[in-house]
Order: sequence, then structure tokens, then C-alpha cells
Amino acid sequence: MKPKPWLLQSALITVFMLISFPVQAQTENWPRWRGPRNDGTSMEKGVAAKWSQTENVKWRLELPGPAPSTPIIWQDKIFLTSAEGSSLVLLSVNTAGKILWKNPLGSGNYNIREDESNAASPSPSTDGKYVWVKLGSGLLACYDFAGKEIWRFDLQKRYKPFSMYHGMSSSPLLDGERLYLQLLHTNEQIVLALDKNTGNEIWKHGRKTDAREESMHSYASPFVYRFDHQEFLLIHGADYLTAHDLKDGRELWRSGGLNNPNSYNLYFRFVTSPVAAAGLVVAPSAKNGPVLGINPKQATGDITNAPATFHWKLTQNTPDVPSPLIHDGLVYLCRENGVLLCLDAKTGKEFYLERTHNQRHRASPVYADGKIYLTATDGTVTVVKAGKQFEMIAQNTIAERISSSPAIAGGTIYLRSYKALYAIGGK
Repeated sequence: MKPKPWLLQSALITVFMLISFPVQAQTENWPRWRGPRNDGTSMEKGVAAKWSQTENVKWRLELPGPAPSTPIIWQDKIFLTSAEGSSLVLLSVNTAGKILWKNPLGSGNYNIREDESNAASPSPSTDGKYVWVKLGSGLLACYDFAGKEIWRFDLQKRYKPFSMYHGMSSSPLLDGERLYLQLLHTNEQIVLALDKNTGNEIWKHGRKTDAREESMHSYASPFVYRFDHQEFLLIHGADYLTAHDLKDGRELWRSGGLNNPNSYNLYFRFVTSPVAAAGLVVAPSAKNGPVLGINPKQATGDITNAPATFHWKLTQNTPDVPSPLIHDGLVYLCRENGVLLCLDAKTGKEFYLERTHNQRHRASPVYADGKIYLTATDGTVTVVKAGKQFEMIAQNTIAERISSSPAIAGGTIYLRSYKALYAIGGK
């Protein structure tokens, strides 16, 4: 039986379309500090492993000043905050490396430990229509993609003045129609849910703590756990990891065991943020302290001394600033000295502990395309093959200071140094 002419015609058109218009690889936006899932992972393919100041660099854009905040990307738009002398600004850049606009965000910049950090430490967030910005000066604001201000207010005036050693650097978490913030410092210990469209308060929770001195100060950022029919907000700081109901902020459970009460450290501030995967919450601490692998399924109340709620515990080797990374059943911990640990996510079994680059690491590790990217402050990015066996693929440098975590979108790595924004590799 001969095929009907219209069937042959349809088949030929289909083949022609497949040849002429090949299916494009799906790309992801990078809408916040730790990417689309807030965990430092990217689904992009074809991401560069090797580069230098000139090799494999699409473009380099000089910036008005330094900042540790990470750039965010939505389609062909990039947004980033920056210091500009004593002032602070929000920039919009296109993916061709051209500045579209620069908005002044007021004065109030400050430097921490000379130039290690400043008031532009928190990273912005976007939903594809608006951009939300928080600064160490207390500013919290919303802008549209054309740079028009939608709303703004001063957190230090609405709540209490910030009182912490190294400035307010926690990034707000955009989730659905809300912004979640943690303000944990000497003057105040609160968790907030705000309406992203207006900035109005939805709820405020006073978070209890018995922490003292600098241990009351948190530089970590919130994380929403949403796996296996469970959802809650994770808040890290002031000696505890706490889980909160998204509806009203009430505390569901908490874990201590991070700052030893028998040899209490008054300067045990948390900088690194928690991260989670299905059935696992990884809670780091500080200063070579413990790391907790928490099983949240049965967690309720104070779980500090409840063995059934822990998959594993490490007594030392926490990251001090870089946040943990979980991918494909493995947990990666990058210590501030460049030592990388790889653990089994279920058991905490150590697969390796290897030094990568012996310089200070402030940026959080990022996973993409089978590779782990570790960024040191001297501008060196070590690329390690993901998996149980340690294999260093490359070490690349732009020879400029970096505290910002890498952002990946459209197959391109965006590196923000204290001098410039780099676009590396890409499709």
C-alpha cells in the first residue's frame, strides 16, 4: 500500500524543519545568589573548564567599584550591585557586556577588613519582571527591568539599627510572592516574610537564642526546603539552625550542637548558609567546627540530642564562608583554605579530602556540566570533576580579587571581580 501524498509531504516538512531549525539546548536563568534552585547547581551543558585573562573570555566590563555580591541573570539581562566610592549603585548589563543603566542607591558604603567586603555584599534577586536589592546600609528596594523604582524603605528605620561586626550581608530569599529575610544581630533577632510587590510585612517572628557576643551575628541567607511533601524556611545563625512554618513564621524545630556549650566560643558567627536536598539538610558552622547532616522527616522541637533526626555529624572541617554543595548523592565542603571534602550524602562517609588552591576562599562552590567550580580570592578558579574520585581538571586565573560566587546562564560563566565583570565561554 502506497503512502498518501499528504503524509509524504508532512514527513518531508518535518524533516526539513528538524534540519533547518535544530532543537536548542534548554538554558537556565540565574535569578539569585545560588542560582535557580538556591543550591549552587546549574543544568547548563558545554560550560567552559579552562580560561585565562584573555583565553576563552567573551568580554570584560570594567565596574564602578568592588563588591562581593553575585550577579544575577535573566535571559539577556544581568543585574548587579556595586560600590562607587562612598555610594552604592545597581547596574543593568546586557549579555553582550554593555551597561544599559546605572541607578544610584544612596550613600552609606563601608569597607570591612580593608577591602574584603562592603555594603554591597547581599546579592539581588529577580523574577523576570522585577529586581529586589538589599544593602548593608539598610536599603531594601524593588525596581523594574527599565530601572524604575517600585518601592523602597530602610530596614534600620522600620526595625532596629544593625549592630554586627562585619556588616549586614545576608541576602534576602525571593520565593513565590514573598521575600524572606533574617536579621540576626546584637540589637535584634527576627525573621521576616514580606510581600514582594509592596514590601509590606506579612509576618515577623522573634527568634529565641541564648547566643552571646559575636555569636549572635549571622551573615548566612535563608533557604526554603521543599521536598517529599515537606516545606519550611531554614534560618541559620546565633548558634542554631531553625525551621519555620512558611504561613506564619512559627518555629517547627531547631538544632544546636554547633557551638560547644562546654567550651563556648563568643566569636562563632555563622557566614556559610545551609543547603538541602530531599531528606537531607546540611548545617555548617564556623572556625573548623562541626557540620550536621539532618534528617528533617521526623524533626520536631529541639532535635539537638535526638539521634534519629541526624544522618551524620562531622566534628570538624566545616566551611567557614563558602556554603555547602549537594549533587548526585554527594556533599561537597570547600573550606576557606581551599581544602575540598567530598562526602556521601546519606552516611557522611568521606570519599576524599584534598587541597585545591592554597588561598582564601570566600565564594561558594558551583556545579555545572559534571564539574565543581571553586573560586579563591586571588582570582583563581579551580575546576574539579564531580564524583567520588578527586580529579582536578584545571586551574584558571584572571589575577583580580574575587569574593563573589560564579553565576552560570546560557552556557556562560559570569565572574565578578573587584574590578570587572567577565563573561567566560558560552554558546
